[in-house]
Amino acid sequence: MGQVVIETKDLSKTYDGFTAVDKLNLHIEEGEIFGFLGPNGAGKTTTILMLLGLTEPSSGTVQVCGYNPDREPLEVKRIVGYLPEKVGFYEDLTAKQNLEYTAELNNLPRGEAQERISNLLSTVGLSQVSDQEVRKLSRGMKQRLGIADIWVKDPKLVFLDEPTSGIDPEGIEDILNLTANMAKRGMTVVFCSHQLHQVQRICTRVGILAKGHLVAEGQIDGLGRQAIAGGRYRIEAQVGQVHQELIDAIKRMGGVTDVQDSGDSLLISCNKDLRKQISKLIVESDNSLLGMRIEEYSLEAIYKKVLS
Repeated sequence: MGQVVIETKDLSKTYDGFTAVDKLNLHIEEGEIFGFLGPNGAGKTTTILMLLGLTEPSSGTVQVCGYNPDREPLEVKRIVGYLPEKVGFYEDLTAKQNLEYTAELNNLPRGEAQERISNLLSTVGLSQVSDQEVRKLSRGMKQRLGIADIWVKDPKLVFLDEPTSGIDPEGIEDILNLTANMAKRGMTVVFCSHQLHQVQRICTRVGILAKGHLVAEGQIDGLGRQAIAGGRYRIEAQVGQVHQELIDAIKRMGGVTDVQDSGDSLLISCNKDLRKQISKLIVESDNSLLGMRIEEYSLEAIYKKVLS
């Protein structure tokens, strides 16, 4: 178990009788890229505001890097970075000047700040436009500048809200690579997006919120087994010859719940990953194992299932 960065217990927020977040229990560890998902109005933004100390919980508890955001908001703000969907910069200042202003707000010594800003502009691929006014930059460039702006204060935790919205494919690739680089540098990232294929690509775990409730949380393969396969593993084994004797032998294996003949393949359901044992049985039965794969689940299918 890694160090806990975010922990909420029965966290709730009510506005004029409407419950936006209802007894939310989150547990996010250091170095994770956590996908925080849900339809509009699910309570994601309200949750983030409580984690940032920008709105007070109605009940429950919340800890961010060991601090209570409601009682210790300044401590939280010092170690947390936030990139909203619409990045705000001083448009008449250059990219470099905007980062210098952020460094000054965070009391970084000038020499250290200049070196860090130069390195960050290079990291996000903006060195050549560092002296251009922000109003002249593309949306993708502004998003990358937003990531550099977060990095200036070297935060422990980062919230990214729809960071690839409205960006071309090349820009999306840049943002995803930079996000992965954050985790490699030891930062914890909460990644909010409706682009589920992007979330599946880079996130270690996901949480799905609906009507203020956390309806699913965990690694994507585990959520897929629970939501779609009833908690079972589904394995496809392509063999040289399918015959009843082989099917019966696999059915007798402990943990196997079903075996189906699919022409040149066997579709095997089991309550744990038995690929190694099944492979050995097929080979020892003088059959040819031509291929084997475990069923993978798309986040989109999981998302639709848990929200249906």
